[in-house]
Amino acid sequence: MNVTVIGSACAVSPEERALRDLYLEHGPALYSYVLRMLGGDTHRTEDILQETLLRCWNKQTLADGEGMAIRPWMFRVARNLVIDAHRTRAARPAEIGGNSWLSDLCAEADDIERMLSSMVVRDALRSLTPAHREALRATIFADRTTQQAAEVLGVPQGTVKSRVYYALRSLRTALEDNGVS
Repeated sequence: MNVTVIGSACAVSPEERALRDLYLEHGPALYSYVLRMLGGDTHRTEDILQETLLRCWNKQTLADGEGMAIRPWMFRVARNLVIDAHRTRAARPAEIGGNSWLSDLCAEADDIERMLSSMVVRDALRSLTPAHREALRATIFADRTTQQAAEVLGVPQGTVKSRVYYALRSLRTALEDNGVS
């Protein structure tokens, strides 16, 4: 089975060779033009470029050299395809089309989740003894070593280590009691 890709170097027919030459001559400029129109969306740009070349292929004027100015025609076709795609997306209801409402909803849900998580953690921290809270603040929250925290707190380093250990253990239990795994 002999398969020839349209526009490939092994193109057999004059139309296929003409399409390849057309792509090589106008493709980069057309790609840049469409990419600017689409705000840098490379996937949609490639789709528009492919559809434009397909329409050239269907027009059947590639190898004829009918004197038609093909470059302006290709740019006009690409521009119209971009406009049509934009209008199609704009005409769809928000539930079907673009997902800006979905990203807004997800961002709002993330904010709510973050707020609820902070409330649960705050309540769990309140359940600790003052000495345990102080040890966590001096180490984890202040980004200090246990030796540095011991100097700040005025207690031995071993005491800071054990307070942090038991504080984290109690914190884990309090969080589990509130349904946080």
